[in-house]
Amino acid sequence: MRSAPAHPKLPDDDFSARPSKSALKRQSHDLQALGRALSELPASRLEALALPESLAGAIADYRRIRSHEGLRRQLQYIGKLMRQIDPAPLQAAVDEFRLGSARQSLALHTAERWREQLLADDEALPRWLAEHPDTDIQQLRSLVRAARKDAQPDTATGAVRHGRAYRELFQLIKQALAQTDAGTDDPEHSEESDDE
Repeated sequence: MRSAPAHPKLPDDDFSARPSKSALKRQSHDLQALGRALSELPASRLEALALPESLAGAIADYRRIRSHEGLRRQLQYIGKLMRQIDPAPLQAAVDEFRLGSARQSLALHTAERWREQLLADDEALPRWLAEHPDTDIQQLRSLVRAARKDAQPDTATGAVRHGRAYRELFQLIKQALAQTDAGTDDPEHSEESDDE
């Protein structure tokens, strides 16, 4: 005689409601990667996130650990702690931090490109003034003139020397670009200037 199976057969819909073992591992690895990204954020950004005390302590411990195996195990622990909280705001904070540094880098490259154009071509000055009419034209022209003069190659060595005016021109351009970006990105700022 045949006996009944030890485990009763579960309906098929119970299996589909539960995530697969592979899906759980992927989720765990994603949380660990997010934990690693959180550990790379500056302390001031982490404090602003108001993390649970246990998670903040685990991240602080992760930063102190130097052993490879210790780091791996601590990261698994951070992933375990993160299962209890919503990862979406944390991911948004990490993305915002990374995007902010990319924006800064792009702004510096844009300022460098404008400086090179202003020094290389006389036609760049009217283009700059058309895009940035609030710029002090007299200061801009004097800095361009002085930077061009400083950029003349040294007769003895043949090396191009960039002096004080070259750096000041960069700072002027960077400030003007930042003011323009602040004016276009902040709708409240533009409304205030319209009311005046």
